[in-house]
Amino acid sequence: MAPQFLTGKVCAITGGVTGIGRAIALAYISHGARVAINHLGDGSSSNHFKSMLAEIASSNKDIKAEDVLIEVPGNISTQDVAIELITKTVARWGRLDVFVSNAGICQFAEFLDITSDLFTSTVSTNLTGAFYAIQAAARAMSTQSPRGGSIIGISSISALVGGAQQGHYTPTKAGVLSLMQSSACALGKYNVRCNALLPGTVRTQLNEVDLADDGKRKYMEGRIPLGRTGEPRDLAGPAVFLASEELSGYVTGAQLLVDGGLFVNLQ
Repeated sequence: MAPQFLTGKVCAITGGVTGIGRAIALAYISHGARVAINHLGDGSSSNHFKSMLAEIASSNKDIKAEDVLIEVPGNISTQDVAIELITKTVARWGRLDVFVSNAGICQFAEFLDITSDLFTSTVSTNLTGAFYAIQAAARAMSTQSPRGGSIIGISSISALVGGAQQGHYTPTKAGVLSLMQSSACALGKYNVRCNALLPGTVRTQLNEVDLADDGKRKYMEGRIPLGRTGEPRDLAGPAVFLASEELSGYVTGAQLLVDGGLFVNLQ
């Protein structure tokens, strides 16, 4: 059997029913963790959650999916939902060991056409919501016994480079990276580690339309040293690494690019 690095750990993830969040949640469960997931609570998200339960049940007959995966629906851009996610996670399983701030939106738009509503909604979900949720998670981790834990912010390669149609998006991802660095400084005294994962071009619902264009996809693949765009599962291993005290117990304030080498090849 493969080693399990998160046996008995309690985790919470925002935006966890699709894409990167889903891949991380399922990986955590395969490593022995119990996971609470936040999603919007609309019909589509609820159906995705149900499909996760079915996938867990079919892949592991020794556990009940409902015992290792719960949902806390709501818009994570509001502080009340962030607090509810952490409160219900701790109420169910007694503590919080790992928190992943993953929820994010990205609607491409020309800089001169970015509306106030688009800018505000992007910042509210990607950065404001991340702050509220990370703060709520940190409060739980700093007061539990034994205290401590791992907080992971899903930033982006976009935190390090510009994007002509991402003038409202890239600042939020730079903000998440900065937030994780400041959190690492502030929370180390509570044995709370804070790190950022920076995905490159990964096939998710955020960019599926863009990557459906063969010309754009081939152009991107040509710039990536590994020769392919990423898949959500490519983030699962790094997320397990940062969650595990055994694997990354002395890692905090770090940023880990998971981009197939794209950043070092940008010219």
